[in-house]
Amino acid sequence: MKKLVIFDLDGTLTDSLASIQYCTNLTIREFGYAPFPLEPFRYFVGDGAEELIKRALKASGDLELVHYEKAMERYRQVFKEHCMYKVKPYDGILELLKALKEKGMLLAVNSNKPHERTVDVIEQIFGKDCFHMLAGQVPERKRKPDPAGVFHIVDTLGINKADVIYIGDTCTDMQTGKNAGVFTVGVLWGFRDRKELEENKADVIIEKPMELLKYIS
Repeated sequence: MKKLVIFDLDGTLTDSLASIQYCTNLTIREFGYAPFPLEPFRYFVGDGAEELIKRALKASGDLELVHYEKAMERYRQVFKEHCMYKVKPYDGILELLKALKEKGMLLAVNSNKPHERTVDVIEQIFGKDCFHMLAGQVPERKRKPDPAGVFHIVDTLGINKADVIYIGDTCTDMQTGKNAGVFTVGVLWGFRDRKELEENKADVIIEKPMELLKYIS
């Protein structure tokens, strides 16, 4: 039986696309760029705030990223204030977490969202005691798809990699799990599609959260 489930945050535990859209559009508007509709953000996100802003600026026409440094600084300020804008857990996630804890599973989060904002979201949506460990992005640790976050969680909790499930919604998550040498589960309720998950060699793909329970034993 598996002992630890490591979750991606955005697009896996929480539907946060509207929040990311809102904060990014507020930021780029200050540099004279028009706001984007929701759909492009499915592909702007996934690799951390820095890549998000670079992608948004390039898509706006700033191909040389002339405004990147100032836009990144501004985005951090905006996101600190509005990171919870319309954020909610996906249907079935609360029930899944409850079922996993009842089975004695350890739960962790590995996110490219800045660590402070990761803590904010998790504690406000799920409470302070739901997860055993949170690993958001920090300067001293490489971001996903580097496996550093997974290794940090596994080493801290003292769990063998063979006893881990890694669950996420993007190619970045599947690559992270593969780079760490753990079992990967791709989800279809998040930001990306089945084709992307299959191309990045998800061990299994699920359509609803409770389907995960089939893979923990």
